[in-house]
Amino acid sequence: MSGTPVFVMNTAPERQSGRKAQISNITAAKTVADVIRTCLGPKSMLKMILDPMGGILLTNDGNAILREIDVAHPAAKNMIELSRTQDEECGDGTTSVIVLAASILASSLSQLERDIHPVVIISAYNKALREALSIIDRVAIPVNVNDEEQMLGIVKGALGTKFVSRWSGLMCQLALDAVRIVAQNNQLSSPTTQTSSAPLSATPIIDIKRHARVEKIPGGSIEESRVIRGIMLNKDITHPGMRRRIQKPRIVLLDCPLEYKKGESQTNMEFSKEGDWARAQEVEEEVVKAMVEAVCQVGCDLVLTEKGISDLAQHHFLKHNVSCIRRVRKSDNNRIALAVGATIVNRVEDLRESDVGTGCEEMRVEKIGDEYFTLLAPCTSPRACTILLRGPSKDILNEVDRNLQDAMSVARNVMMDPRLVPGGGAIEMAVGVGLTQAAKRGTITASQGREGAKENTITGVETGPFLAVAEAMEVIPRTLVQNAGGNAIRVLTELRAKHTSSMSTFGVNGDTGKIVDMKEYGLWESASVKVQILKTAVEAARMLLRVDDVVQAVRKEREQGGGAPMPEEMMEAQ
Repeated sequence: MSGTPVFVMNTAPERQSGRKAQISNITAAKTVADVIRTCLGPKSMLKMILDPMGGILLTNDGNAILREIDVAHPAAKNMIELSRTQDEECGDGTTSVIVLAASILASSLSQLERDIHPVVIISAYNKALREALSIIDRVAIPVNVNDEEQMLGIVKGALGTKFVSRWSGLMCQLALDAVRIVAQNNQLSSPTTQTSSAPLSATPIIDIKRHARVEKIPGGSIEESRVIRGIMLNKDITHPGMRRRIQKPRIVLLDCPLEYKKGESQTNMEFSKEGDWARAQEVEEEVVKAMVEAVCQVGCDLVLTEKGISDLAQHHFLKHNVSCIRRVRKSDNNRIALAVGATIVNRVEDLRESDVGTGCEEMRVEKIGDEYFTLLAPCTSPRACTILLRGPSKDILNEVDRNLQDAMSVARNVMMDPRLVPGGGAIEMAVGVGLTQAAKRGTITASQGREGAKENTITGVETGPFLAVAEAMEVIPRTLVQNAGGNAIRVLTELRAKHTSSMSTFGVNGDTGKIVDMKEYGLWESASVKVQILKTAVEAARMLLRVDDVVQAVRKEREQGGGAPMPEEMMEAQ
C-alpha cells in the first residue's frame, strides 16, 4: 500500500463530525434561546425587529420573533421550528419550549464530556419524559369549562406576559366569547359530546383559525374592540339605491357570476339582418333577467356572491328590492353560511327554499374609520364570529391580534382538555423535584402497561442524564426570577424546599420575583400546553443529540472551476 491519502468525500463542503458537531449544535440551540430568554414572564422585554420590507415588528411573542430571524445554522433552524410547532398546537408556551429545550441540551454537554454515549443519554431522557408526564397527571386538577370566572382566570394567566396585559380583562372576555361561539359548532355538528370524544377528533371542531376572523381597523381606542355575534365584511352594497339596513333578512349565498356568460374562446357572430343584432343583445338581457328571477323567487332580501354581478342584474335586483354584494371572499362566504344557516349554491337553477339563510336578526352597512363595512349581526345561533379590533396604529393592532390568537388558543385547549396545573414555574419545579426523587429511588412510575419492569428502572449510567433533565427543568422559574430582578439562587432554594415538602402549588410571582402559592395567587395554566412543551423540548434534545455529522453542501456556482479545490495533502503526494 502506498502512502497516498484517499479522499472519499468532496472537500469543498464544510464538515463537522463527532463531538465537535454535537457541541456546535448545542451552542446554536443555546444562542437561539438567549435571544428570547428575556421574553419570558410578565416583566418580559419587547423585541423590535426590522423586516426586509422595512416594516417594524414590536413583540415579545417567542414565535413571532424567531419567525423573523434569519439563521444559517441547521440546529438553530430546527429550534425555530419547535416554536412554530408549539404555536400551531397550543398557541401558548412558544418561548418556554425554546428555553427548556436549550437548557436540556446544555445539561447534556457535561454528560457527553464524561464520555456517556448519546444513546444512553437519550434512553434516560425518554424515561425522564415519561416520569414528568405522570407527575403532571398527578398535580393536574379538573376544571369546569362552564365556570366563567375560572375560565377568565386561565386566559388571563396566558395574557399576563403579553403586551395587552393592561387590557387583559377585555381581551380575555373577547377570546372566551369567540371560542364559545365557535365551540357551539361541536354540539351542532357532532352527536358526541366533548368529554366523550378524544382530543384528536375534537381538534378540527373548535377551528378558531377559520371560524373566528379578526378584523383590524386602525383608529379609535382598544376599549372599543368587541366580539360580533355574526359576520363583518369589508364590502359595501353594489348599487346606491339598494337598502342598507334590513331587519331579519333572508340571505342567499352564491358561488356563480350573475352576468351573461361569454364564450370561452374567441367567438364570431355573423348577422344578415339588422334585427338579429338587436335580438342577440335582447337574449343576453333575458338570460341575466332569468338568473335574477330564479334568485328572487325564493323571496330573498340579500344576495352575496363570490363572483361578479353585472349592472343589468343590479338593476333587476333593485326592482325586486333586493340588496346584493359581489366578490365576497371564499372564506368569508363559508363563515356567513355557518353564521346564518344558509347553503352556498353553485347554480341559480338549483336554488331551493332550504338554502336560504334566516338566522340573522339584522343586516346593516356601517362606516367604521374610512371604510364601509357590512354587518350581518346579531345572529340567533352563530357557529362563526368576527372580532373587531380597534387601536391607535397598525403595529399595535398586529401585536394585539397575535396576543388575542394566543388567548383563544388557550381557551380552546382548556375546552378540549379541561385540566389545569399551577403556573409561575410551579409545575416545572414540581417535575424537577419529582425526577430527583425518582433518580434516588432508581425507578419511575409505570405509566404505560405495555412496558415491563425493566423499562421502569434507572440504571447506574442513566442516573446522570436523568438528573440533568431535573436540573434543566428549573430554568423556567430561574428565568422568571431573573426577569423580575430577583435573587435567583435564594428564591430557587426556597422554592425547591417547598416542593420537597410536597407543596407542589408554590411558584414564582413574575412581578415581584418572590415565591407565592399559586392557589391563592390564582395563576393556573392548561395542562395540555405544559405536556406539549415537555414532549417537544425532550424530542428536540433527543434528535439533536443523535446528530454526529454536519455536512454543509456548497452550491455549484461557488465551486472553483466547476470542481472542488484539491487539498494540500494531495498536492504534496503528487
